[in-house]
Amino acid sequence: QLQLVESGGGSVQVGGSLRLSCAASGRTSYSYCIGWFRQAPGKEREGVGAIENDGTISYGPLVKGRFTISKDSAKNTLELQMNDLRPEDTAMYYCAADFSCFRGALVARAYEFWGQGTQVTVSP
Repeated sequence: QLQLVESGGGSVQVGGSLRLSCAASGRTSYSYCIGWFRQAPGKEREGVGAIENDGTISYGPLVKGRFTISKDSAKNTLELQMNDLRPEDTAMYYCAADFSCFRGALVARAYEFWGQGTQVTVSP
């Protein structure tokens, strides 16, 4: 099993920045596809960014150019730097991992392991 714990959420104003972190524990010796997802009330969970097993990075179209995903394998952490935040970025943000992302790196159902989420709120 793999356990994921997110941190770093909070409230910011439009144009502000936040940095989310996801700490992994448990079976961290395996290679995983890892990603960030978000879900706003009444909306489907959407892919924000992902790093595949081979290091390929992808971003959702709504965040590309503003968000940066990175990982530190030595520390077993996944980061998401979010800049130029907008009200529409308000959502619960989740860290996710899977042994592979053959269903798609930004597809939620491709992932088996999930954190509990951290709330991000962007106010006008």
